[in-house]
Amino acid sequence: MLKKFLPNEHVKSILDIQPEVLIKKGIKAIITDLDNTLVEWDRADATPALIEWFEYMAKHGILITIVSNNNEGRVSSFSKPLNLPYIFRARKPLGKAFRKAVRDMGIKKEEAVVIGDQLLTDILGGNRSGFYTILVTPVAQTDGFWTRINRKVERGILNFFKRRGMIQWED
Repeated sequence: MLKKFLPNEHVKSILDIQPEVLIKKGIKAIITDLDNTLVEWDRADATPALIEWFEYMAKHGILITIVSNNNEGRVSSFSKPLNLPYIFRARKPLGKAFRKAVRDMGIKKEEAVVIGDQLLTDILGGNRSGFYTILVTPVAQTDGFWTRINRKVERGILNFFKRRGMIQWED
C-alpha cells in the first residue's frame, strides 16, 4: 500500500520539467496541482518564469489542466488569465477529477503525467488512477492548516522510503 505514495520522479521545481523529456516518454499532457506546485498557496498570479514555462509547453504541444482541491474562486482567478482549463474542488486523491481532465483533453491516461507537491493528494491520487507521477518540492515554506497536517504524515512516509533506499533525493 505504501508504494501508492511513491512518485515516479521528483524535481525541485516544475520549471525543471522539460517538454522534450515528456514527449520521449509518450506524454502529451500535464495534470498539475496549483498551490505550492505552480506558485505559493497565497500568490494570486503566475510568475513571469511560470508563464514562460506554460508557453514553452504549449509550443511543444503539451496540454495542461490544473486540478486543485481549492475553491472555484482561487483556481479560476489563477487559471483564466492564462487560458488554462481547470478543475476545482477536485477531492484528490479520489480519481474522478483526473479522469475528467483526461477526457476533456482528449487523451489516454497513459499520455498524461500528474504533477504535485503532496504525497497524500497528488501522488496518491495519480498513482491510484494509474498515471505517471512527479513530486515537486513545495514552492512555499508555509502551508494552510490541513496541508501542515498532511506534511507531517508525508515526512514519515518519505523517511520510510529513504530508510529502505526507495528514494534518492533530499528535501
